[in-house]
Amino acid sequence: QVQVTESGGGSVQAGGSLRLSCEASGRTFSNYPMGWFRQNPGTERIFVAAIDRSGSATYYSNSAKGRFTVSRDNTKGTVTLQMSSLKPEDTAVYDCAAGNRWMSTSPYDYQFWGQGTQVTVSS
Repeated sequence: QVQVTESGGGSVQAGGSLRLSCEASGRTFSNYPMGWFRQNPGTERIFVAAIDRSGSATYYSNSAKGRFTVSRDNTKGTVTLQMSSLKPEDTAVYDCAAGNRWMSTSPYDYQFWGQGTQVTVSS
């Protein structure tokens, strides 16, 4: 099993920035692609960004491209989502997850989830 813990959420004005962090422990961190998703009450979990096992490849949702950057440090067992130019529609609970084999945009390809961290962007 892998334990996943997020931090760094908060409340910011539109146009501001936040840096979300995800720490994963358990099995070898580098074995897992990692993904970031967001979710609001009553909605499905929506893909935001993903990074492969080595950190050499990343993928972003259309809304995240050009604004968000995902990175990882396999030595520290951490994944970071740098969020810039935030918009009110970015408001959601953001959750980090560890996958099983491939970098994926689907939440169903991820096995281990954190508790989520709230991001609120006001106009």
